[in-house]
Amino acid sequence: MGVAGDPAPVTAGVDGQVLSGTGRLAAYANFVKVAHTVFALPFAIVGMALASRVAPFAWRNVALAVCAFGAARFMAMGFNRIADLRYDALNPRTATRELPSGRMTRAEAWALVGVMGALFVLCAGLLNPLCLALAVPAAAWVTAYSFTKRFTALCHLWLGVGMAIAPVGGYLAMTGAWSTPWYRLGLLAACVASWGGGFDVIYSLQDEDFDRANGLKSMTVWLGARGAILVARALHIVAITSLVGLGVVAGLGWRFGLAVGIAAVLLLWEHRLVKPGDYSRLDAAFFTVNGIISGVVMLGVVVDVLR
Repeated sequence: MGVAGDPAPVTAGVDGQVLSGTGRLAAYANFVKVAHTVFALPFAIVGMALASRVAPFAWRNVALAVCAFGAARFMAMGFNRIADLRYDALNPRTATRELPSGRMTRAEAWALVGVMGALFVLCAGLLNPLCLALAVPAAAWVTAYSFTKRFTALCHLWLGVGMAIAPVGGYLAMTGAWSTPWYRLGLLAACVASWGGGFDVIYSLQDEDFDRANGLKSMTVWLGARGAILVARALHIVAITSLVGLGVVAGLGWRFGLAVGIAAVLLLWEHRLVKPGDYSRLDAAFFTVNGIISGVVMLGVVVDVLR
């Protein structure tokens, strides 16, 4: 239920970060929001960078890990578009997407999802036995996300955990084993899960009326805009706290500390950009700020590891 006093949204929703062009490559790229790769891919690199401290660096593994990441993300996003087709067609914000607009067929989408799923498993198998064993459970998790808005307001955290597979996968691709101590990798995963879940809560603000009218679940539908923003803030506090803990446990230095400080300031700015009922700057809060955060943290870890 909404929090009393929440004003009605005064701006239209955004579905930005699309590439221009009418060709098939542009359609495929927009179908899976290629621009959003900027969120999780840098953290996959963070996982690989941390792994380089305990395992030999191999460009073959880097290439396979990046390929596996891209394939898994394409598969998950494509499956999400297929599963949400009915809702996307009804929502004015998403009605112009490739499937509801007819720029892609459902058969074409299924073929792409199938190819990318097979490529993900293949790359995982070429990496090491542990990656292969975890490939199917990981694929099941990221595709099951597509249905979570039907039954739980915790869908944002489900997505965050799915994003956290990227740094874990990057680490396992290089080492073939979990970190020692175990909580080193756990802190990195917790950071990405809470960070991603938090900004997904913010992104859901613009769809409150549509989601409520169509029986979909989200923190915004459950708590109202003000309550959802408070949840996003709490999650982002967890994200920064986890990064600080990671720096201590992994023995990272001042360069990483500087990156964490910048990330914290950017998150503060993100929460100043979005207010209940005013989503005119949501695109900057969602895409620009979080894209910079992932890049800054990646640079902080890589530079510190290579020092």
